[in-house]
Amino acid sequence: MALDRTIAPNIKDAVDFDIQLKPCQKYTLDNGVEVYAFEGGAQEVMLMELVFFAGNSYETKNWVAPATNYLLKNGTHQKTAFEVNDAFEFYGAYLNRSCYNETATISLHSLTKHFQEVIPVVSELVADAVFPENELDIYQKNQIQQLTLNLKKGDFIANRLIDEYLFGINHPYGKYSSEESYNQITKDDLVSFYNKYYKEGKCIIFMAGQFPSNIQSILNKYIGTLPLNKKIIEMPAHPIIAASDKKYSVVNDPSSVQGSIRIARHFPNRHHPDFAPAQVLNNIFGGFFGSRLMSNIREDKGYTYGIHSYLQNHIQQSAWMVSTDAGKDVCKATIEEVYKEMAILRNELVDIDELHLVKNYMLGSLLGDVDGPFQIIGRWKSYILNGLTEEYFYKTIETVRTIQPQQIKDLANKYLKEEDFYELVVY
Repeated sequence: MALDRTIAPNIKDAVDFDIQLKPCQKYTLDNGVEVYAFEGGAQEVMLMELVFFAGNSYETKNWVAPATNYLLKNGTHQKTAFEVNDAFEFYGAYLNRSCYNETATISLHSLTKHFQEVIPVVSELVADAVFPENELDIYQKNQIQQLTLNLKKGDFIANRLIDEYLFGINHPYGKYSSEESYNQITKDDLVSFYNKYYKEGKCIIFMAGQFPSNIQSILNKYIGTLPLNKKIIEMPAHPIIAASDKKYSVVNDPSSVQGSIRIARHFPNRHHPDFAPAQVLNNIFGGFFGSRLMSNIREDKGYTYGIHSYLQNHIQQSAWMVSTDAGKDVCKATIEEVYKEMAILRNELVDIDELHLVKNYMLGSLLGDVDGPFQIIGRWKSYILNGLTEEYFYKTIETVRTIQPQQIKDLANKYLKEEDFYELVVY
């Protein structure tokens, strides 16, 4: 029967969908490396991500962890940096590195049919990186040049300073780079960090896409024979040393016509029972384009092009952050409006229709986040690295579906109090 396009399809709210997180397969390589894999997708492509516990939480010298991660790709005893890049590009593969607070990753995107040709190069980088002096020199000069440009930007300064105020300059979440820290990095620093946290470090593998039929034997041959996961690696303790003052105004560029505003407070991590319901409150407050902060400060007042609030995605601790840029003459008024919106949420019940809209937005976004193999393994990766299970996924959905206006008001009275927030404006 032909489709009658004069009749609109029935609209079904996202809150009514049965949202499922598809299970991933887990197995362990001969050296104890755990592999989490989700096979699927229409295209013969795949992702392999090696996650090492080698973020800046483990470094004893500033910026050694990111430098080590970046320069992994820049040469081995057998290949120059050019030859390493050429080995991937010849097969249409792409290798990327990323360094975070607790973890660091090596990510490979490859055609399924060429995976067996490129994984030996990944294995070589993990086992035999050499960190040539000339590559380190280029890295240092490039990073210092980029830092010099970024230090002229108010939003860059604001992001650095607000984290320092919240956690302390020596905490992994609060530290930041400097020209001095780049210049002090030596090849010996990189080799020492690499040997401990990569070559003989703790590794977990996440994979998604269409796999070769003998994927487990391939992984065992090239990754399972490496000396990984043989030692217990404990992350050093990092106490939070927050700033005593809570209000700051910094002049970075006297000629600037706008200010970068950050308003933030400490917040528990995902294991706290308030984390999931607070995400609903955050979206009402400033978490999406239809939020109250956007409606008031962007649409009504016209103080900014955009303003957002969010819960930071950290493993150990977290923070609740409001971020925007506004004209220099309206920065004070913008901050006042942020606090007014907090007060309204503390004192008034959220309208049922507004709450329903936010629930649909959140669950609709979640539907997109579990659509496709790369997205699904990304969700699993987040849960596994944060010590969570699929139960957290379904509990979060249930929280979003069932939360009521009084719960939102109670959370606002607990967490959206002006006196708890650090306040920074960088001009």
